[in-house]
Amino acid sequence: MKYTPVDNNLFTNNRKSFVSRIKPASLALFYANDEFPRSGDQAFLFKQNPDFFYLSGIDQEQSILLLFPDCPNPLYREVLFLRQTSEHIAVWEGHKYTKEEARQASGIQQVYWLTDFDNILHSIINYADNIYINTNENDRYAHTVPYRDIRMLEELRRKYPLHHYKRSAPIMRDLRVIKSDVEVELTKKACAITRDAFIRVLKFVKPGVTEYEIEAEVIHEFIRQRATGHAYNPIIASGKNAIVLHYVDNNQVCNDGDVILFDFGAEYGNYNADMSRSIPVNGRFTPRQREVYNAVLRVMRAATQMIVEGAVWNEYHDEVGKIMTSELIGLGLLTKHDVEKQDTKMPAYKKYFMHGTSHHLGLDVHDFASRYKPFEVGNLLTCEPGIYIPAEGLGIRLENNILITKGGNIDLMADIPVEADEIETIMNS
Repeated sequence: MKYTPVDNNLFTNNRKSFVSRIKPASLALFYANDEFPRSGDQAFLFKQNPDFFYLSGIDQEQSILLLFPDCPNPLYREVLFLRQTSEHIAVWEGHKYTKEEARQASGIQQVYWLTDFDNILHSIINYADNIYINTNENDRYAHTVPYRDIRMLEELRRKYPLHHYKRSAPIMRDLRVIKSDVEVELTKKACAITRDAFIRVLKFVKPGVTEYEIEAEVIHEFIRQRATGHAYNPIIASGKNAIVLHYVDNNQVCNDGDVILFDFGAEYGNYNADMSRSIPVNGRFTPRQREVYNAVLRVMRAATQMIVEGAVWNEYHDEVGKIMTSELIGLGLLTKHDVEKQDTKMPAYKKYFMHGTSHHLGLDVHDFASRYKPFEVGNLLTCEPGIYIPAEGLGIRLENNILITKGGNIDLMADIPVEADEIETIMNS
């Protein structure tokens, strides 16, 4: 890991919160993510299972966490299993956790090698009535791959068919959505790195640079500041590419007179930033570009004020839609007649603003949370309105990350340039 060590009290407290919500006489198992083959003998870069990291702080493959607070043997109430390292592994793959390092990272005192897992599990599992298994229940995920949690569930059911199997995901959904102070600080660090990358880009961009050169500037700043890398595939979309919502080719020349839409964020300590900005290639917005830009900025600021405790997801998005509709009429993109005859299930504004305004943010960029639960203190959400005009080859999106607190909300990206004048000043300095 490139990032500095995270205080293990975060993971200790997370485990306490989790076990306080499970039924008596219950054992819970959490698994590290699979290592996915890329081709030949290569694997994709490993990315830890966010729930496993949330409870353990362990950022290594082939690891298992066992939680059994009512275990009659106190040695096995909280156990971490790791892949045993060796001189051979050290030479070919590098350093792996020692047991003492794993204790320090996780706060878990009972650490064993994976070779002990089956014997230890079998010695205690029959003293549990319930077995909690974690599954990916993010409602944006379509289950097509039999990932490790699913495979282990099938194996456990074959060996222990009479136990009651329970879902950990509903508990994790309630826990992960409320960010602790440590999580907020990690996210702030990711946002600060993202800010520095953006300012670096502002000073770099000029007519004739390529999208991939800009992407290189971004990742340079990320890695230089100990980020793991991109929180997601970065979007560097110049000109008409900006009207493609998930454009990631990043292979075109940035032309004089065009606007570039950026959507990128750093990942630091497994926590993510998610920022969007739009800038003129030549350092000056045209009057029309500035007009559209300022309309999006007004929507973002109004929407940000609605991200407060008690707000309801659908009502929030409906209200943002009304504000966007007014701005689109002001831009001459919609008429009042268009609005009067609109299908309420597909409002007229969706022609130019077709995605949602916000999503939860955390260990996942689209973080695990209920879309049916009112916003709560400790929620961290994006705010990202946009206007996309194919006929003008223009797409503008602005996005900041908003933390809900008792006193209202805090914009974690408030120090990242967003005013059109400020962007032009930096680009021309």
